[in-house]
Amino acid sequence: MAANNSLAGDDFFLRKVKFVILQVLMMIFLCINFLLIITFFQKEYFYTTARYILFALTLLSDSCTLFMSDVLLILFHFRINIQDWICLTLYVVVTLYLTLTPITLAAMTLERYVAICMPLRHGELSSMRNTMNCILIIHGISSLPCILVLSICIVSISLGFYKQYQLCSLEMFFVYIWQQTLWSAVYQFQFLIMSIIIVFSYIKIMKVAKAASEGDKQSTTKGLRTVVLHGFQLLLCLIQLWCPFIEAAMLQIDYSLYENIRYFDYIMFYLAPRCLSPLIYGLRDEVFFHALKYYASFGLLKRNI
Repeated sequence: MAANNSLAGDDFFLRKVKFVILQVLMMIFLCINFLLIITFFQKEYFYTTARYILFALTLLSDSCTLFMSDVLLILFHFRINIQDWICLTLYVVVTLYLTLTPITLAAMTLERYVAICMPLRHGELSSMRNTMNCILIIHGISSLPCILVLSICIVSISLGFYKQYQLCSLEMFFVYIWQQTLWSAVYQFQFLIMSIIIVFSYIKIMKVAKAASEGDKQSTTKGLRTVVLHGFQLLLCLIQLWCPFIEAAMLQIDYSLYENIRYFDYIMFYLAPRCLSPLIYGLRDEVFFHALKYYASFGLLKRNI
């Protein structure tokens, strides 16, 4: 009995430590994103340039995803029951922004493709009007899984269900197996299209890189690396779709193993892809990095843009 109490106490302490670590990581990522967003709005060049506008869109999307998912995590950790309609609303918002980031990555990859492979048309295609239209299209495509989730819930669940108080979980809205399969299939089809866009852009940019003169090679190579990083981000986001299936299988084997896998998945496939955007554009982009240093130091460092 004493041994069992000791094991239970260790598990409880470990859960608390994991929860605290996640909250610290969440605060760090949100603070970094907040600083990057402030930097974006401080310079007219940033909010009138297509690639920086798309970058800011990923920052806002990632910040919303991190914040909303953390709210769901806190509710689950403290076993707080909420009405099902509130739970559904939270998951619809999270679903929207989970999809929005990878679609924006595909749009940013296309922007790099146009800049490197079609430089004479880059100014026309990356105009403010086209960029705003692109953002509307991105939100429209990102809304499709949300519409699917809502349709599934309306068809399969009675209205009285939404007045109940339960622990918030997306799985409780999927009554039949085919509903979750359909939801996953829509996501994976979207990611297949985005993967094709990134591979196509990579191949085209690589051809230009090989044919480029010595002066242009450095810029082209940097664009090529950016596309590779976008591809890596997209891969992590795609693996994230398979996590619920893996976690469900682990739950049948051992609950402790399920918790550890879920903790690992959250860090690797939810947090990690959303901290790569600041790395790609916040640190690798020379113009943005100098502006970031200036504002992060409250103007103590010399502005060098």
